[in-house]
Amino acid sequence: MNRPVALTPGEPAGIGPDLAVMLAQQTREHELVVIADPALLTTRAALLALPLTLQEYVPGSLTPSRAAGVLSVLPVTLRAPVICGQLDARNAAYVLETLDKAVDGCVSGHFAAMVTAPLHKGVINDAGIAFTGHTEYLAERLDSDPVMMLAADTPSGPLRVALATTHLPLSKVAETLTATVIERTLRVLHTDLQIRFGITHPRILVAGLNPHAGESGHMGREEIDIIEPALDALRAEGLQLIGPLPADTLFTLQHLKGADAVMAMFHDQGLPVLKYAGFGNAINITLGLPIIRTSVDHGTALDKAGTGDIDNGSLNAALALANELITTDTTNTASTHT
Repeated sequence: MNRPVALTPGEPAGIGPDLAVMLAQQTREHELVVIADPALLTTRAALLALPLTLQEYVPGSLTPSRAAGVLSVLPVTLRAPVICGQLDARNAAYVLETLDKAVDGCVSGHFAAMVTAPLHKGVINDAGIAFTGHTEYLAERLDSDPVMMLAADTPSGPLRVALATTHLPLSKVAETLTATVIERTLRVLHTDLQIRFGITHPRILVAGLNPHAGESGHMGREEIDIIEPALDALRAEGLQLIGPLPADTLFTLQHLKGADAVMAMFHDQGLPVLKYAGFGNAINITLGLPIIRTSVDHGTALDKAGTGDIDNGSLNAALALANELITTDTTNTASTHT
């Protein structure tokens, strides 16, 4: 049978369980397994007044149903009762267990990919667990050095934005941004554009760190001392890199035309533009991992949990891309049949 995609619903008091229940209402193109507490999904379906039939998933013994109204579930037990919109640190361990089961299933070959709904970083830290995000957690679990990239279909075409640094305070970005970090990020981005997206010769735009890309050193020397030497070294290896470019003009159609991706230097340099242009269908992809992982582009929306007033467009897009990568990724053995 085809290997299914694993879905983790994230924070149980947020909209992740709602998204899973809503997803169950449509016929799916690929087998899917939701890793969650079955009682949580049943309760949320009742709140949303949506029909739901659950099947327990046992790896290798059952082909997950694609039928509308039916979900296959790999059970994980909540640590505390869930009230929509109310965080409870006791369930932090539950959230991480769902991630661990998804990762383990991908590594063992039971799952072809994992798709993640939003979790709440703060409540996990409140539970005494150091946690900065999905990307960093997966990096540690898989002994990898991944790159965060968001992608969206925009009115002017596809837009992909990768990040040299991720969940850092702005005060720490400059000291973290070394030539090694830049070169590693661009190599991962270049390689994954080739092997996962099928782009033979990727053309990548690179943002500067400072306003006006440093204005020839008058607004900072990171471009001169760090970024430009790193780009020159990679160009000598054959990478097509344009930059460093001022971030305030990089995202204009003139520059983006013909580009396959952008590398921004920090989280809020590139992602606000991408989310403005494609929010609701944007996708988070973790590059540089030995597994395929995509995610939604939004947060837990605690105030909307259980109301039905949500849009599952980003989750649908994340699943669609995961299925596409399963097929196109030349290194992914999970695209074969078992």
